[in-house]
Amino acid sequence: MLKKVLTILILMTLSACAGASAPDRTGQAVYDTRDGHQSTFSELIPVLLRQRIIIVGEHHTSVAHHRAQLMVIRALKEAGADVAIGLEMFRSDSQQALNRWVSGELSSAAFEKIYYDNWTFPWDYYRMIFDYARERRIPMVGLNVAREVTAQVARKGFGSLSEAQRGKLSNVTCRVDEDYENYIRKAFGAHGHGKMKFTYFCEAQLVWDTIMAVNAIDYLKSNPGAIMVLLCGAGHARKGAVPRQISSRSSMAHVVLLPETADSITIETITAEDADYLIRLEN
Repeated sequence: MLKKVLTILILMTLSACAGASAPDRTGQAVYDTRDGHQSTFSELIPVLLRQRIIIVGEHHTSVAHHRAQLMVIRALKEAGADVAIGLEMFRSDSQQALNRWVSGELSSAAFEKIYYDNWTFPWDYYRMIFDYARERRIPMVGLNVAREVTAQVARKGFGSLSEAQRGKLSNVTCRVDEDYENYIRKAFGAHGHGKMKFTYFCEAQLVWDTIMAVNAIDYLKSNPGAIMVLLCGAGHARKGAVPRQISSRSSMAHVVLLPETADSITIETITAEDADYLIRLEN
């Protein structure tokens, strides 16, 4: 009971701190995975301003991770960048609803229903980001495909999709580097998928990686002055996933930031093969 009350209090605090009233966190420590140098996030901002895509991973239920994502978005916006927010959490066919949210046409109650049609994790974890985007009129871009598509791929493979279902996806096969394959195998085992084929599960993971990369690139081609902050799960954010798909399709400059996670993503465990920077969360 006490745990439930504390969770409610945390979520209430998040709503109260949304938007411009959110605290300045640019003093947050950042660890460079390539040379081991540690600096503050404010020192990293000039590097981020030279990118086209900034991929910031998350554990979906981590409040601290969503605060870190908002920190990145706010810093770029306040530095004068033309920022857009790319979302794993929304399908591309919900783009009109995202546009209406940002423009202020939809009430919170109406938009929350659309949110839950796209994503299953609690709205209150993400609300601070969506409120800030609405307040500052920052475009939000749905990057994902319908759940039915990935579910079918996981059961029957990419080859089972019709031309209409494939959409922008020309071909998806389970060709990944060893580190990413090991990560996918671990996820496959953790989900307990029974008789499901690993190859199909891998293809479903790559459908998400690929469509997010394709949609992000398409948006930035249409908006050549923009920088996209791409929000997605830490598994999709790692370099072998969405970034690999971006690199194979475009020369757009991009970096990967992963927020620290005590039991899995730390200075001791992260490498330059995973991400460019680790956002420290100890303060």
